[in-house]
Amino acid sequence: MTVTKMSWRPQYRSSKFRNVYGKVANREHCFDGIPITKNVHDNHFCAVNARFLAIVTESAGGGSFLVIPLEQTGRIEPNYPKVCGHQGNVLDIKWNPFIDNIIASCSEDTSVRIWEIPEGGLKRNMTEALLELYGHSRRVGLVEWHPTTNNILFSAGYDYKVLIWNLDVGEPVKMIDCHSDVILCMSFNTDGSLLTTTCKDKKLRVIEPRSGRVLQEANCKNHRVNRVVFLGNMKRLLTTGVSRWNTRQIALWDQEDLSMPLIEEEIDGLSGLLFPFYDADTHMLYLAGKGDGNIRYYEISTEKPFLSYLMEFRSPAPQKGLGVMPKHGLDVSACEVFRFYKLVTLKGLIEPISMIVPRRSDSYQEDIYPMTPGTEPALTPDEWLGGINRDPVLMSLKEGYKKSSKMVFKAPIKEKKSVVVNGIDLLENVPPRTENELLRMFFRQQDEIRRLKEELAQKDIRIRQLQLELKNLRNSPKNC
Repeated sequence: MTVTKMSWRPQYRSSKFRNVYGKVANREHCFDGIPITKNVHDNHFCAVNARFLAIVTESAGGGSFLVIPLEQTGRIEPNYPKVCGHQGNVLDIKWNPFIDNIIASCSEDTSVRIWEIPEGGLKRNMTEALLELYGHSRRVGLVEWHPTTNNILFSAGYDYKVLIWNLDVGEPVKMIDCHSDVILCMSFNTDGSLLTTTCKDKKLRVIEPRSGRVLQEANCKNHRVNRVVFLGNMKRLLTTGVSRWNTRQIALWDQEDLSMPLIEEEIDGLSGLLFPFYDADTHMLYLAGKGDGNIRYYEISTEKPFLSYLMEFRSPAPQKGLGVMPKHGLDVSACEVFRFYKLVTLKGLIEPISMIVPRRSDSYQEDIYPMTPGTEPALTPDEWLGGINRDPVLMSLKEGYKKSSKMVFKAPIKEKKSVVVNGIDLLENVPPRTENELLRMFFRQQDEIRRLKEELAQKDIRIRQLQLELKNLRNSPKNC
């Protein structure tokens, strides 16, 4: 197999994105004084939308995250209210793409929770979730919203399972059980009809999510995959990982044939994870290294050489994770095509970084802002679960792109106490989530066992009494 070596020099070719540059926000437009989590889980610990920034924080006992309105920049007070209902560390958070104030979180406590953030942000600590979703038997490491369907949420746990939740009923409706180790990453194609995953078992999979069928599988022995991203409608996947020589590399795959990557390119010899981000509107790929301050960017095309290196944004401050602003939250008047929110753990700082296309004109630049997926879902959960696929509902960023979605989230009333997926009751044996809970459960069970033993002894005595009475009745002279 030929491995294409990457040229570090930009290839001078006609491209409107050749001179894209990264611009860091002024200090007063950053978010400062945030106790960013020290958890070593390989996630971003950050989620952003057009109204709020959410960051997982370091907290003693249980897990919590901050939700800050975007306009509230500057220093954040130490006693700023938190979302703190989880009993274990929060491992991932994601905003609902269609409802601005709904956020999903997952945790080491085995639960997935759905929270409704009040208008204007939190005024006090929030401990009550709209929905608490139990179905995983071990901690839950990833959550992803379906890209075109409202109220469909995917969660991946350390039990090697992916659960698909229909939030209209508050239950898991499907279980994908094809992984043999921890799932590292999930990504959807544009209409959400395909799911791709990377896994600790060194396999890259393309899955039909409703049936759980694995359509394609790559055994990545030379390129140990970490992260994967669907490249829009190009029928291509891009993975980041590590070569057999422990260098960081990326690989491009044909989604319909994972027997061999189309290209593999070495990036550098650093050890941190490479996070890939793809912008389908501009066909730009951003690669950000965890633990370093670099963001490289490329243009992707369907013809060879497929990947064209553009430029690199450099910063001495290492990033722990990066949140990405949805397209409708960008500043089109400044020709901003992408915006990162960078977590700088050592400084307790969240730093916005805008990727800007330099243009002289102040007018709206039609060519860099095509119609883009908006804030309206294309499908209901029942339609999608019934087998319908539909492309995202597109919006123009030119007219009224700040308008907020009219959708609201209605939490289902839950009475059912068992959760049966694929014939297995997931709630039958949900393990305790903390040591205290384990002790409480142990003592509760001891009491229950003692009570049942006493009940059994009483019943034995009662049975013997009834047997004697029956014997007496049979032997009494009246019955002779």
